[in-house]
Amino acid sequence: MDKQNYVLCRKFYLTLISAENLPKVRKFFKSKVYAKVSFGGDKKTEQRIKADKHGELNPVWNYTMKYTIEESSIIHYGLQLVIKLYCQSKLGDRYIGEIHTSIKDLFDYAYRRGGSANLSLPMKKGDAETGAILKFSFRFGERIQKKKPGFWRRVLLPGACTLLRVAGLATLGVDVPVSFSGKLDIVDVDKLNEK
Repeated sequence: MDKQNYVLCRKFYLTLISAENLPKVRKFFKSKVYAKVSFGGDKKTEQRIKADKHGELNPVWNYTMKYTIEESSIIHYGLQLVIKLYCQSKLGDRYIGEIHTSIKDLFDYAYRRGGSANLSLPMKKGDAETGAILKFSFRFGERIQKKKPGFWRRVLLPGACTLLRVAGLATLGVDVPVSFSGKLDIVDVDKLNEK
């Protein structure tokens, strides 16, 4: 096996357990609370869990998600786990609050406890704490090797996207909506549960 074509990764299992004392964001109807989980707010890593229709301001989910994360993003600061809570509404979902925490901090905390842990973190809305608590558990798996993206994905695709945007601007005077983040995927969503 050619080690230059592989990158070290770890599986990451995250279970959203529950939330307590959420602020009421709807006046007249039941609160049906769901969560969106992502890494650094990257839409490609975002997973949404179903709303709890019974717990209202104290929802319970016990929903597990699975990811593959590059080892370099686990052992160095930078990659953030972001969990945002929303209340479902036919007139537009209402934002409740969120937590941000470093994957490195989670890894260090879990490592001292055998690779897995439970946490209860205070939720914030902007810079202010909401008084709510989000409970979740997580586990890091053993190191695995993942094949690096090919030459097309690493070099040619970003170049082709840039070329299309420049050509669109030059010929049409319009920014063509072709996007590439410029980053290689350091987090992969592994489908564990159906939505």
